Amino acid sequence: MTETMTMEELSKKLGKIDFCMFNTNAGSGTINSRPMSNNGDVEYDGDSWFFSYEDTRKVSEIGRDSDVTLTFTAPPSLLGKPGIFIAVNGEARLVRDKTQFEAHWVKDLDRWFPDGVDTPGILLIKVSARTIEYWDGEDNGRIDLPATDAVAAGAV
Repeated sequence: MTETMTMEELSKKLGKIDFCMFNTNAGSGTINSRPMSNNGDVEYDGDSWFFSYEDTRKVSEIGRDSDVTLTFTAPPSLLGKPGIFIAVNGEARLVRDKTQFEAHWVKDLDRWFPDGVDTPGILLIKVSARTIEYWDGEDNGRIDLPATDAVAAGAV
């Protein structure tokens, strides 16, 4: 059965999932995947935010090709209903604006970034979704989002 979930409903589901697999184009036809936390930034409107260090492979891969995919999975319910699977295809942008760091910062990030938003080499990766596909038991659907100005302009 195919249903149409709203962004609000999808946001509630994503709010219960902390980690995703963040997939980038490594070149030569290969994809690199790594786990990334959404840091509890779950009022989902089509944008996902991830903190990273500047000198990582994912950042250099985004610099070459900003198309990324995020995959989220929630476990089955206690009653046995399958969990939800969500695939977000979108455009990544590297953000070096400290005011944006502060807007998306949570205390748990101190574990990886000891000087908080002043940690040398820190940046944000903003992923603006183009399409979101989901599978929730027997229900599935797709949400197509309008391009943001940055995505439409091809800015990274």
